[in-house]
Amino acid sequence: MLTISVIVILSYLLGSIPSAVIVSKAFKGIDVRDYGSKSAGFTNVYRVMGVLPAFIVLIIDIGKGIVAVLLVTQISFDPVTLNLISLKILAAVSVILGHVFPVFAGFRGGKGIATGLGALFSLIPLEISLALIVFITIVAITRYVSLGSLSGATFIFFALLFERYYLGRNVPSELIGMIFFLMAFIFYNHRTNIKRLLDGTENKFGQKGFK
Repeated sequence: MLTISVIVILSYLLGSIPSAVIVSKAFKGIDVRDYGSKSAGFTNVYRVMGVLPAFIVLIIDIGKGIVAVLLVTQISFDPVTLNLISLKILAAVSVILGHVFPVFAGFRGGKGIATGLGALFSLIPLEISLALIVFITIVAITRYVSLGSLSGATFIFFALLFERYYLGRNVPSELIGMIFFLMAFIFYNHRTNIKRLLDGTENKFGQKGFK
């Protein structure tokens, strides 16, 4: 039980590192959450501050997800009843929740896409790679990052269902359950983006917001 608790807590704390806030203060002396979409994510950092700060935030956020799943889950203090895949799922969910609700930044974080990308790539690299293609294609066509994120998340869920029920592959139920939860969570976090998409007022990739 101690091992499980430590994995959850460390993963959450790792996710809580507010990279967008740290980078925006280092580069401009501002809190990026006061500008643009008010989100502490790489897209808003790009919109407000440009390519280099956004790239740094993206790498850090992806790295948080990878480290949580591949390294934090190697911690062991006592025998656990959960298998490794379940521990990795716990770490993935915890690091994403930490990014969205960071204890080190007033529980105001990003939408969890980059951190989720890193965590899930460590779990299902093929599906994430295909989802990235979907994301890039949608963004290239529409220039809506939010639409690309929603499309990529939906693709992952249905890809796993296809693999399990059509191809007959051994896809764990807990993995499908986690992906469904994360997909619903991503849609919830993007609810204002969805409204703007429907209204035709959503910001397009490349628009600047810092004055």
